Amino acid sequence: MSGALPPLREVIARHGLAARKALGQNFLLDLNLTGRIARAAGALEGYDVVEIGPGPGGLTRALLDNGARRVIAVERDTRCIAALEEIAAAYPGRLTIVEGDALKTDMAALAARPTRIVANLPYNIATPLLVGWLQTEPWPPWFSSLTLMFQREVAERIVAAPGGKAYGRLAVLAQWRTSPRILFDVDRRAFTPPPAVMSSVVELVPRETPLATADPRALETVVAAAFGQRRKMLRASLKSLGRDPAAMIEAAGASPTQRAEELTVEQFCALARAYTAGR
Repeated sequence: MSGALPPLREVIARHGLAARKALGQNFLLDLNLTGRIARAAGALEGYDVVEIGPGPGGLTRALLDNGARRVIAVERDTRCIAALEEIAAAYPGRLTIVEGDALKTDMAALAARPTRIVANLPYNIATPLLVGWLQTEPWPPWFSSLTLMFQREVAERIVAAPGGKAYGRLAVLAQWRTSPRILFDVDRRAFTPPPAVMSSVVELVPRETPLATADPRALETVVAAAFGQRRKMLRASLKSLGRDPAAMIEAAGASPTQRAEELTVEQFCALARAYTAGR
């Protein structure tokens, strides 16, 4: 069906859609690549798909072509709406355009189950969006999977193992509730305009049961404190929580002289439980 639509470069030129750095925009025009991302999201037949920052709609077309029951495209840039409306006309009843800020949009209320989230995320809101999805309550969440494009550095932080420099807040939050993996890299030259760095597509599949029990807000608080001063030992970095660090560290089976990057996800959950109990 997308063959009936004009080429993306023509659409961009006709609507004056030069990518804006302030909006974190980098448009994907390679149809082979957008098709690969859509296929990487798994079977789309029978699924609603939430897409953030569709821009001129390159990935949107691919998601629809690959059988998505419906695509809910959340776009902040009013300049892109007309281009997306052209796609909606070519796929009657299958594309819902939501004009607004993704960080302020209740996406769960827009999509019908089952739902997948697939997006070339605007880089300037990628991390807060992911953290928000990871803190969804109740869990398991309203989405079946996340297939998202990040800067390569962010992708590496999401899948990092304890002990390395990349291991931190994102790794703990992501691995606590999902099984994340990097699917493939995307060369910067695939974008218009090319970003300064390599990108990667990451798949995050929600765990039916998190790795360990913890309140998501408490876990976020504890992890932020521990990694906020990652060069310091736990006995110092956790003081900012206003609790007895020694008791919390003991509850996690850790040593006061360890640093945050040495703790497992399960140990951070134990810290969060001790923090909650001490309130």
